[in-house]
Amino acid sequence: MSDQGETARPGRHGREFEAFVAGAAGRLLHAATLLTAETEEANPMARRLLAAALARTFARWERLRGDDPYAHTRQELIRRFALTGWRHHRAHGGVLSRLSPQERLIVVVRLYEGVAEEQAAALLGLPVERVRALCTRATATLRSRAPEAAGEGVVPR
Repeated sequence: MSDQGETARPGRHGREFEAFVAGAAGRLLHAATLLTAETEEANPMARRLLAAALARTFARWERLRGDDPYAHTRQELIRRFALTGWRHHRAHGGVLSRLSPQERLIVVVRLYEGVAEEQAAALLGLPVERVRALCTRATATLRSRAPEAAGEGVVPR
């Protein structure tokens, strides 16, 4: 005989996860789109990257009690991109398409997600000085955009 608590648990699990996705998926998809250097209109690689990160979060949902599911999903998104970043070296017309995959990763983590330099370094397994240098180089590249491109898709600080 099945315990009613056991049957109610997957439903609650699913509802909680759905609520999380409803609230966080837009921002996470935007981050993934920035990482892959795709446009908001055409971002299949970003959608696959996010789907894989969300699937991993869902699989660990019960163990995340007390932890921030957004931070966990962001970390998984970053980890997956870092492992496959070389696949995203070609420009796809996105806001950050002029940057290398590693520069995009640093810009998204530091400037879009607002992760502190030391935390970003720990998250990415890089020395703080390397994170600082990559961020400086990437922002200089972004600031040097042609005047006619100014104003299109600014990354918030």
